[in-house]
Amino acid sequence: MYVRRLELVDFRSYERVGVDLEPGPNVLIGANGVGKTNLVEALGYVATLDSHRVATDAPLVRMGAAAAVIRCAVVHEGRELLVELEIVPGKANRARLGRSPARRARDVLGALRLVLFAPEDLELVRGDPAERRRYLDDLLVTRQPRYAGVRADYERVVKQRNALLRTAYLARKTGGSRGGDLSTLAVWDTHLAQHGAELLAGRLELVAALAPHVTKAYDAVAAGKGAAGIAYRPSLELPDPTVDRAALAEALTAALAESRSAEIERGTTLVGPHRDDLVLTLGPLPAKGYASHGESWSYALALRLAGYDLLRADGIEPVLVLDDVFAELDAGRRERLAELVGGASQLLVTCAVDDDVPAALRGTRYEVGEGTVRRVG
Repeated sequence: MYVRRLELVDFRSYERVGVDLEPGPNVLIGANGVGKTNLVEALGYVATLDSHRVATDAPLVRMGAAAAVIRCAVVHEGRELLVELEIVPGKANRARLGRSPARRARDVLGALRLVLFAPEDLELVRGDPAERRRYLDDLLVTRQPRYAGVRADYERVVKQRNALLRTAYLARKTGGSRGGDLSTLAVWDTHLAQHGAELLAGRLELVAALAPHVTKAYDAVAAGKGAAGIAYRPSLELPDPTVDRAALAEALTAALAESRSAEIERGTTLVGPHRDDLVLTLGPLPAKGYASHGESWSYALALRLAGYDLLRADGIEPVLVLDDVFAELDAGRRERLAELVGGASQLLVTCAVDDDVPAALRGTRYEVGEGTVRRVG
C-alpha cells in the first residue's frame, strides 16, 4: 500500500497544495514551522479520523476558512482508490470513496492503513492512561476497522451514563428530594456491558498479539539494553477465559452492580474499558517514572514499530511515517532504525536537516516551504 498523491485545501497552513509521492522512502525537508508535520498529520487523519496533535478539528481548518479538504489517492494491490474528507468544525465530517459519497465518515477507515510515529508519542510512556488506551484503540481499528463502530458505541454509552449519574449527583448535592432519577441506569448498564465486552475482548486479543513485537522492537532499537514488556491492566477482575465476550459482559455487569453506590456518590462511571491501562515495563520496573529520556523515546518508537510489524504479520502493508524522529536519535540508533524500516512499502520521513536521515532512507526528496512542497530529488 502507498499514497500516490496528497492534496490539501485550507488544511492547517495550506491554502492549497498537492504533492505526488512515491513507493519506498520519501523525505520531506524544511525548517521547523513550515508545515512538514501538517502534511503527515493529514494522512494520519485519513487513516484514523483523528489528529495526533489536537483533540478537536477546529485547529485543522486554516484561519478564515469554513472547512478543510483532504484528498489522497491510495494504491493497494495495483488498484487506486481516491479518498476525500471534508472537515467542518462543529459538524459531522463528509467523506467520499472513489468519488461516491460515503454514508458515514468512518466508512473510509481501512482505505489507508498507516502507522505514524511523532514526538508527541513520548506521552505513550510518560503520559496518562488515556494516551495508551488511544494507542491500543487506534491500532485495533487499523487492524480491524469494524472496531471503529464498537469504540464509538461504547463512548456514546459512557457519555450518556455519566450524564445520568452526574445529574443524580448534582441533585443530591443541592438537596433534591429524590436525588435524581436513576430509573434508566440499568438499561445503560446493559449497553455498557455489551459494547464494553466487545471492546475489552478486542484490546486483550491485540495486547496478546502485540507483546512479542514490542519486546523485539525495543531490543532492536535499544541494542539489547533492557527488556520491554506490556500487559493489560483492567478496571475489574477478568473471567477465564478472558476473551470470551459473554463472560466479559457478565463480569462487567457484576462490577457495575458492585460499584453502583460509589458511582452515585461520585457522579461518574468507575468500571469499564475507559478506566483501563496498558502497563509498560523495562525489566522489573514500570517505564513510566523510571525510564530515562532516551529509554522513553526508544520505548515509544518500539510501540509504533511493534504495531507496524503486527500489521505486516497480518498481511497488511501499512504506510509508515516517521515525523521528526532522527534528530532525537544518536548515530547508532539512526542506523538501527534505518535497517528496521528500510523495507517499508512506503516510508515518509520529515526532518529539518537532511543529514539527520541515514543514506539508506534518502529516497525521493521534497523541499517544504511556507505553503509549498517541491520535489528536489
